[in-house]
Amino acid sequence: MPNYRRAFVAGGCWFFTVNLLDRRRTLLTDHIQALRDATKWTHDRFPFQIDAWVVLPDHLHAIWTLPPDDADFSIRWRMIKTRFARSIPAGEPLTAVRLARGEPGVWQRRFWEHLIRDEGDCARHIEYCYINPMKHGLVCRVCDWPYSSFHRDVRAGIFAEDWAGEMEISGNFGERQ
Repeated sequence: MPNYRRAFVAGGCWFFTVNLLDRRRTLLTDHIQALRDATKWTHDRFPFQIDAWVVLPDHLHAIWTLPPDDADFSIRWRMIKTRFARSIPAGEPLTAVRLARGEPGVWQRRFWEHLIRDEGDCARHIEYCYINPMKHGLVCRVCDWPYSSFHRDVRAGIFAEDWAGEMEISGNFGERQ
């Protein structure tokens, strides 16, 4: 098994990308309430601050700050992924390895994380989260994507509702106007 190097920083701020196993599926937005419930259940047991979050049909990006005495983001993702997978109807294809391990075929096994270095790094990653639905051609404006903490930040006065402007949708990717 590979020995992944991860920085474990108690109280750290992290950017994550978490993907479905089958990137052609739309389980995350189709079952958004199940994802919200899994996140709340996990948050109630293993607290963390959600600095930004965007859910796309096949993947999500999140920025979390952990409590000052805690560096274990992996248990949180394991709980969210497990609870979500158990809550949706069965039907995903399983490989022989996943069957042998009793793993559902919903998520990619791992996730990508990046330790946020400073305020500028945090701002760039928050903006990346919020622009992602536009980048993937899902909406013309950031404010049109419903599955994002962008709306919370607009209400708090952190972002303007028209932040990032508007794109014309053409095919799978948008073009800036």
